Amino acid sequence: MRVCLLASGSKGNAIYLEAANTRLLVDAGLSARQLCLRLERIGVRGEELDAILVSHEHMDHCRGLGAMARRCALPVHVHHQTLTALPNPGKIATLREFDTGNPFSIGEVEIHPVPLTHDAVSPVGFVINTPDGAVGVATDLGVSTRLVRSAFQRCRVLVLETNHDEDLLRDGPYPWRLKQRILGKHGHLSNRAGADLLADLVWDGLEAVFLAHLSETNNTPAHARAAVDAVLARQNVCRPKVVMGCQDRISECVAC
Repeated sequence: MRVCLLASGSKGNAIYLEAANTRLLVDAGLSARQLCLRLERIGVRGEELDAILVSHEHMDHCRGLGAMARRCALPVHVHHQTLTALPNPGKIATLREFDTGNPFSIGEVEIHPVPLTHDAVSPVGFVINTPDGAVGVATDLGVSTRLVRSAFQRCRVLVLETNHDEDLLRDGPYPWRLKQRILGKHGHLSNRAGADLLADLVWDGLEAVFLAHLSETNNTPAHARAAVDAVLARQNVCRPKVVMGCQDRISECVAC
């Protein structure tokens, strides 16, 4: 199993997952050209992907969706309500709609869409079960609900949001209305909230944690890492690799 954040942040998000001869792109928030370039850096051609999964309709997650699907002849799996809200994706040859609570399969992996609280029509995270273990993707959520904490148990790899430091956000340059939106229940997880979620998800099989969707204005890698390290230091169950997502370059590619 291999996992890599091709891009992570407010300007574009995309995750690569490879397991059991199945290759997935979770979100397509960069141009198709940039997505293919970043895939090539880890030895993957866009045409080798099996599908694109869409978490929600915001541009930083679907900017290159239509172009990537057409360029590489890829099926797109999207929630039926999100499909109606996609901003001008153009014609996509193969659309496969899903609903939360109903798992579906692509190749040898099974995908469980998990509803999240975010200001989109029907945002989801994904628990992707593979023969090598589960990968959980939970970004763009204002609060980690009981359902989220239950659904993401016993993942070998987690991609968790650590969007902002609360003090940096409150003291920063954003207008108050935007600060309220980010801090609200349909906004984004802070470093502290992301670390609290991780505290509920540690187990002896957890091998890697990716810190995702860091704000370039209201966060720093050091702030996010400190919050997560504090949680990991308080337990002796596991010692996962912690990998930082970045906006302008791919993350370390973790093989498990």
